[in-house]
Amino acid sequence: MLAQMPRLAANLSTLFPEVDFLDRFAAARAAGFRYVEYQFPYLYPPAELAGRARAAGVQVVLHNLPAGDPAKGERGIACLPGREAEFRAGVERAIEYAAAVSCPRLNCIAGLGPADARHFDALVANLRHAARRLAEVGVELLIEPINTRSVPGFFLTRSSQAIDVLNAVGEANAFIQYDVFHMQIMEGDLARSLERLLGRIGHIQIADVPERHEPGTGEINFDFLLAHLDAIGYSGWVGCEYNPRGDTLEGLKWAKRYL
Repeated sequence: MLAQMPRLAANLSTLFPEVDFLDRFAAARAAGFRYVEYQFPYLYPPAELAGRARAAGVQVVLHNLPAGDPAKGERGIACLPGREAEFRAGVERAIEYAAAVSCPRLNCIAGLGPADARHFDALVANLRHAARRLAEVGVELLIEPINTRSVPGFFLTRSSQAIDVLNAVGEANAFIQYDVFHMQIMEGDLARSLERLLGRIGHIQIADVPERHEPGTGEINFDFLLAHLDAIGYSGWVGCEYNPRGDTLEGLKWAKRYL
């Protein structure tokens, strides 16, 4: 039996910085990608993104919910008490964007805050609202643990904490976005963790450690890890959310056999 191999998605927020964002849909397709993701699409009209994806012949598989004001240092608002109305408005805005490009899943960035009961409860309540609202339109909700080296003070930092949050939310369409870069820094033991968490993972992202460049530039054995995902039956997408060390296409040599 042939291995299915990972379904790679180019993250257009990080790959192909050589060209303007809207031109990255076509650049990804020319490089061999059939799937794309991006972080925050909200600077562009939904119809424009849909037109670029359609013209390039790529499927959008992921983007993030609005995450507050980055100019103020905000990294998400979902765990912040008192921001519920803004969060709910952001859910509606994200649904509009997801619908335009037929995106099947949305990632929620939890935000900065102490890991106390107050922030936990705020996050759970917001996620429950988001999951129920997204279920009405057939979209999955994801939450992403992020490492404390890249984002000091982030609320959600470990896979076990994410499971606690999801269990408290209690909605069937809410899953973990497992970013290998963040989880290698925080926990390691990637193969066993992926195996153990498989049923709770809705999406995987990759970048090498320590510099967040392409696979093969750091300490993670991606040949092993991607084959392991096949072996344990992961059938979702693997988002390439890394910062190219140089030219994007030159750096994609590692991906040739998967595209």
